[in-house]
Amino acid sequence: MAKISINLKTGEAEKDLIIGIDLGTTNSLAAYMMDGQAVTIQNDAGSNNLIPSVIYFSKDGDIIVGDKAKEQLLLDPTNTIYSIKRLMGKAFNDVKDFEKYYSYKVIDEDSDKLVKININGKFYSPVELSAEILKELKSLVEKKLNKTVSKAVITVPAYFNDTQRQATRDAGKLAGLEVLRIVNEPTAASLSYGLGQKNDQTIAVYDLGGGTFDISILQIQDGIFEVLSTHGNTFLGGDDFDHKIQNFWIEKHNLKDHLSSKTFGQKIRLLAEKAKIELGKSERFSTTINLEDSNLDLEISKEQFESLIKPLVDKTIESCKQAMSDAKLKFAEIDHVVMVGGSTRVPLVKQMVSSYFEKPVFDNIDPDQVVAMGAAIQADILAGNNKEFLLLDVTPLSLGIETVGGLMDIIVPRNSKIPSSVARNYTTSIDGQKNLKVSVFQGERDLVEHNRKLASFILKDIPPMSAGIPKIEIQFILDADGILKVKAKENRSGLEQEIEIRSQYGLSEEEMALMLLDSIKHAEEDMAIKVLLEAKNEANNVVQSTEKFIKQNEDILNEQETAEILKLKEFLAQTVKNGSKDQINKAMEELNTFTTPIAHKALDINIAKAIKGKKI
Repeated sequence: MAKISINLKTGEAEKDLIIGIDLGTTNSLAAYMMDGQAVTIQNDAGSNNLIPSVIYFSKDGDIIVGDKAKEQLLLDPTNTIYSIKRLMGKAFNDVKDFEKYYSYKVIDEDSDKLVKININGKFYSPVELSAEILKELKSLVEKKLNKTVSKAVITVPAYFNDTQRQATRDAGKLAGLEVLRIVNEPTAASLSYGLGQKNDQTIAVYDLGGGTFDISILQIQDGIFEVLSTHGNTFLGGDDFDHKIQNFWIEKHNLKDHLSSKTFGQKIRLLAEKAKIELGKSERFSTTINLEDSNLDLEISKEQFESLIKPLVDKTIESCKQAMSDAKLKFAEIDHVVMVGGSTRVPLVKQMVSSYFEKPVFDNIDPDQVVAMGAAIQADILAGNNKEFLLLDVTPLSLGIETVGGLMDIIVPRNSKIPSSVARNYTTSIDGQKNLKVSVFQGERDLVEHNRKLASFILKDIPPMSAGIPKIEIQFILDADGILKVKAKENRSGLEQEIEIRSQYGLSEEEMALMLLDSIKHAEEDMAIKVLLEAKNEANNVVQSTEKFIKQNEDILNEQETAEILKLKEFLAQTVKNGSKDQINKAMEELNTFTTPIAHKALDINIAKAIKGKKI
């Protein structure tokens, strides 16, 4: 659901007007602060607070958004765009399995690898299409309040990755809005529930919308909203419930041949959505669909519907388990389970969530409006009108760099508070190394090959020094929007390089949902590989140091000592190639045992040479 929220500083200049936008999958909603309360704005007809996130492109070139656009879903389905949020920051491979559910053409022909939509022979990105929804919201607010809107807060699913957040920010810019902050939807929702509550509380926010799912655990203490953990799936929501009903009818009545008609596809999709809503209040849904020269009766019972969607709800419960584990909390420590998003109206969802958390769900605010109202409050905070609250969000996945041997060195662990800045020191591994490649990854596995690469850059022209001498500081800076900037600096020379991460496309549904599960499943295997790589790295450093030692002390070492050191060094080098961790450590120990007394002897001789003829 897309929603908008506004803060008006009464009596102050128009430039102080800030709006907050929660750009969603199914609907839009506007809200603003009045006398300390969040108030929603109705659409042009004045009949509904919800504005469909649907865009229609007429053959005359007009762009229509909202209820009038939704009317075109059956009349001109190929030029009527919906559920665009599911495509934000996505590549074609991320969404190709769902292409059959769209009446419009999703393609992958652009060099940046992001999906495009073909409308009347023109190609639009999800960012451009989302901007049209935001323009409509901006226009609606300006007409209702007779004020110019230029600044915005935009809320996104907590599990949106860096690319999806950047795409949302860019959509705001295209709509003519200066985006001041990107805020996680569950955090915004918790603000709505936090108003007027004096006691410290711990809240689980279960947010199931049309296209995305998040679960966040928050602690509220003295007006500070701190996110303890978050988990979710950026490709799971009420749309998928609709797809289950669609497929049920298509398979039961053998309707696959009719799917070549985009109009038929839209008819059955809209009927499935209607069935989902009706089954929240009744035990059975029945309707009729027109098939060329005949009519077909479609039916589904509440029991059948719940059987179809249970595996999807099970996935959300698995995310809840992970979030609780990350927060290190017991069920008794959760004061409220807050339900957010229109899909939480489905009775099975409420039942399963209540059963898991062992307490009734908390849904006394309209789940369609709660995020919008929270976004209005956040805009009020940014405007300086509300100093009672502070939001502390978290990053959903770990961020780090690749080190020697393909290891993932985590610099910002998942569920770290944002905004934040974390730095770590590194050095070179080769004598005279002038360039250092910094590759940034996102994920939970010990090896970078199992994680998603975000970007890379090269720190060039490092002054040539011996390996281990340069002091290179890698700094990760996460802003309040969860968007990452990486800096690399060689401290001795002052050489510096930085990059704002803008990866080509976001994590796929499967990657985002399974990254944490993979890290647990493969923990033992990853650890074994990690310790082997660490042993190899250490052994290679010992080999290099040994070669240096022989060169520097040729006049001290006798022929037998040199031969034995070379033999042990070569044996270690060969063991690194084919040996196990234990074999490598044993070979290192043999070399160290033999060379330690010789190194002491060489040190004594060199010290004696250095002080010869000098008074102490």
